[in-house]
Amino acid sequence: MTTPQQTAAASGTYAIGADLQVNRLGYGTMQLTGPGVWGDPKDPEEAVRVLRRAAELGVNFIDTADAYGPFTADLLLRKALHPYKNDLVIATKAGFTRSGPGDWRAVGRPEYLRQQTELSLRHLGLERIDLMQLHRIDPKVPLEEQIGELALLQQEGKIRHIGLSQVSVEELKAAGAIAKIASVQNLYNLSKRDSEDVLNYAEANDIAFIPWFPLATGALAKEGGPLDAIAKKNNAQPSQIALAWLLQRSPVMLPIPGTSSVAHVEENIAAAGITLSGEDFAALSALAG
Repeated sequence: MTTPQQTAAASGTYAIGADLQVNRLGYGTMQLTGPGVWGDPKDPEEAVRVLRRAAELGVNFIDTADAYGPFTADLLLRKALHPYKNDLVIATKAGFTRSGPGDWRAVGRPEYLRQQTELSLRHLGLERIDLMQLHRIDPKVPLEEQIGELALLQQEGKIRHIGLSQVSVEELKAAGAIAKIASVQNLYNLSKRDSEDVLNYAEANDIAFIPWFPLATGALAKEGGPLDAIAKKNNAQPSQIALAWLLQRSPVMLPIPGTSSVAHVEENIAAAGITLSGEDFAALSALAG
C-alpha cells in the first residue's frame, strides 16, 4: 500500500544526456494555466502549492513550455521554486506560437526559436536551460535550420541538451544526424501506444522518453475493467497503476503527470512506490493500445 508521503525517489533514477540525474517520476506544468492552456489558472496560489509540494516529495524533473499560457506556467514555476535547488532539472520547449485558447501553430524559424529561448531564460530565471525541446517540427522550415539553431544555442551555453517532441523514428534519426538528441517527448500511455517504435528506439539508444498525457486510460479504467481490477488488488487508484506500468515499461521512461491539485500531485507521486507483479504487468501490456 502506498501513502501520500511516498516520494518520487522510489521511481528510480535516469541520467538525461548521461549527466543530468533525475528521479524518473516528474511533473508537467501544462495544467497550471487557464482553459485552452491560455492565461492564468483559476487558483494561482494552489498552482504554487502544487509545485512546492511536488518538489517536497522528491520531484526534481519538471517539464514546461513557453506556449503554456503563454509563459504562465514558467512564471508560476519561478514564483514557487526560485532560487532552484541544484538537483532540479527544468525542461522546456519552443516551437509553437499561440494566438488564443486551444490554438497551437508550429513555428520553427531560427530567429523565433532563439527569441523564445531567450524569453524562457528570462521568465524562468535561468542562465542555462537544462533541456530545450523542439515542441514541434515546423514542416515549412528545413529541419537542419531548426535543430541547427538549437545546436548553436547549445554551443553558446544557453542550452545544455536538445530534445524533440511528437516525432517519428525517422525524424528522430534525421535530427540526431544534426545534433545529439537527449530526449523525445511523444504521446504515450496505457491506452495509446502509437509511439511504441519511438520508445524502443529511444531505449536502444539511451534517449530519455517523456510520455505526455500519461494518465489517459479511457475505458480501461471503467468499473470492473482490467485496470480497475488490478488497481483494487494493489489498493491503488487506476491512474496510479497506469503510472506504475509506465515506469516498469522501460528504464528510459520519464512520466510527467500534471495536475492543478495538491491532493492529486500527492496521489500521482505515490505511484512511484507501486511495483506491479509480473502477471499484472503482462496483463496490462497485453491490453489493446
